[in-house]
Amino acid sequence: MKKAIVLTALLAAGLALPAAAQVKKVLVVTTTTGFRHSSIPVAEKVIAQLAKESGAFTVEFVSQPPNEPRPPKRPGNNATDEEKEKFKQEQAAFEKARSAWNEEMRKVLTKLSPDNLKNFDAVIFANTTGDLPIPDRQGFLDWIAAGGGFVGMHSATDTFHGFRPFIEMIGGEFLSHGAQVGVDANVEDRECSACRHFRTSQFAVFDEIYLFKNYDRTKVHNLLSLNTHPNDKTPGYYPISWNKTYGKGRVFYTSLGHREDVWDAEWKDRKNPPEVARDYQKHILGGIKWALGLETCEPKTQQK
Repeated sequence: MKKAIVLTALLAAGLALPAAAQVKKVLVVTTTTGFRHSSIPVAEKVIAQLAKESGAFTVEFVSQPPNEPRPPKRPGNNATDEEKEKFKQEQAAFEKARSAWNEEMRKVLTKLSPDNLKNFDAVIFANTTGDLPIPDRQGFLDWIAAGGGFVGMHSATDTFHGFRPFIEMIGGEFLSHGAQVGVDANVEDRECSACRHFRTSQFAVFDEIYLFKNYDRTKVHNLLSLNTHPNDKTPGYYPISWNKTYGKGRVFYTSLGHREDVWDAEWKDRKNPPEVARDYQKHILGGIKWALGLETCEPKTQQK
């Protein structure tokens, strides 16, 4: 009764009670038009798990349409007329099916339209590749610049190679990689939400390590890096993870995440110990929360 009286008095006095923090909404994109990583289903599971366990955000997925058509095998030089005719018919059927599937892909990606993005606080590109047929590429970047969050994992930098504004937004472009290898990544900012959980100044991980082009060390806030080439050990600076601002938006990227056992501590066939996956999950969770404006990890540079 006393609580009710106090509440009534506060309302009568025009005093606003603090509202519960609104849970952020994140759109997770895992579609591909290039190489498709086998770790994508694991990535989807882990990101959903992090959202649920943290309680900081909810997720909605933009996933690959099922049953992607595959082209028929072309007959050899000594093929019979019957075999050539069969291939011709199979090729025509494939092209028809592919056209229908491409239309489904475009429909799926309408979730990235400027109007729909108004319903979200951040977008994650988890192992996307290729030129995704999103409705408005520049509109997507404008949404980030206006205050949206963007998070990229691993092959997010292998996306939109022909669209330079996207490369400038994310901060680097995939160039190549060598064989999967164990590295000791330098943790450059242990105060950052994406790195403060690391127990030492290095993070030992076995993964596919990317090399980049169109990357400028002075235009990003570097988080993880190597001081030698991951494979041939040539001295130099080799970035692994960074964050940056893009207009009013926040951008976080990590090139780790090729292997299933980097994502999932319970994956059976593994080279990384389970604690590597747990550290990686904290790494990306810290990056996601920073991109949402929920954590600190302030870049020294701003773009656009």
